[in-house]
Amino acid sequence: MIPTVHVDRGHRGQGRYALTDTGSGHVWGVCAEVEGLFREPLRGTYELFGWVPDGAEVPRGWVGSRVWLVPEDRTLDAWQLEDAESLGPYPGTDGLVLTGLDDYVGPPEGHRGPVRLHDGYRWLGSCREFARVLPPEPVEPPLVLRGLVPSDRLRRALATGTRHTLDLEEVWLEIRDDRGEPLTDRLLRPKVRAWQPSSRGTELVDLELDGYLAPVPGYARPVWERWLAGPPDAPGAWAGLETRRRGAWLDLVRERGCRLKHHDRAGHAYELDGRHITDEPGLYLALGEAVNGPGGYFGGCLDALVDCLRGNFGYTAPATLVWRNAATAREHLSRVLAPEGEQYDLVALVIDVLTEGGMHVTLT
Repeated sequence: MIPTVHVDRGHRGQGRYALTDTGSGHVWGVCAEVEGLFREPLRGTYELFGWVPDGAEVPRGWVGSRVWLVPEDRTLDAWQLEDAESLGPYPGTDGLVLTGLDDYVGPPEGHRGPVRLHDGYRWLGSCREFARVLPPEPVEPPLVLRGLVPSDRLRRALATGTRHTLDLEEVWLEIRDDRGEPLTDRLLRPKVRAWQPSSRGTELVDLELDGYLAPVPGYARPVWERWLAGPPDAPGAWAGLETRRRGAWLDLVRERGCRLKHHDRAGHAYELDGRHITDEPGLYLALGEAVNGPGGYFGGCLDALVDCLRGNFGYTAPATLVWRNAATAREHLSRVLAPEGEQYDLVALVIDVLTEGGMHVTLT
């Protein structure tokens, strides 16, 4: 079990961490600091030749939470570039340069034809050809667990020091907030690279692990630090964030929410504060707080919303929902773009899903 420590860091938490064997449930050790969790992932580069903007130019430094590249001939599926950033045009050329992270599909092999780009809310422009510059082969830094309280089993493994005993095979890095409440976890297949006595106390070690861990990027770090201090105690703590950080907030809300035990309530009257619903993450964050209070989860996409309406997430039909300031969501989300570029009304779809799930929705 990860020790519970009550601290006040002005909403900048550090968290509590445990390495747990996925098979036996054995806890290899616990600590209060992990190095290597927060770092910038290696980004790919896209050179877009013959760039023609749709409307306003995409300026240098423009950042999009997600950008879809849609082949003009529609013979191939669109693919996604996450955390995209414009580096602006090359001097003296008609090209645009973007950096970002490929999704799990990535671009089709060898495709160099024209594509159009959109960010889910508007078309950005088109180009006659693109080239993808692969990032250099990554050199993964170790994951360092500072001040680890090792289990007796881990102490014996370190004392033996053989290749077999230092291979921890498959473990969960369980992450809790400063209050000891579960927040999220990451699956690892680590090997012990090195260890040494820790300056943080006697009988403690600093443990270095090899094993890929998807890093938390810099823009998301303030969101994580806020959640590592503990869940918000008032709704709308996310309202001042831009879309990328709202997405990071929603990811933690989802991962934490799927670990909580909810008490379903039938016949309840919910009230949704719609003042800050200017993007898709904001819609689901506001809905989650309407049903389950500050930091609450109630779906992060349409399919997840359907699952939540079926029970075990704080709701049982029938119920009512009063959606305040619905005009804000209608203004921003009534003409969003699907990956292939088709326009649809996200607000209407969400209302349909809620209604089919037994929730009577009133817009004001």
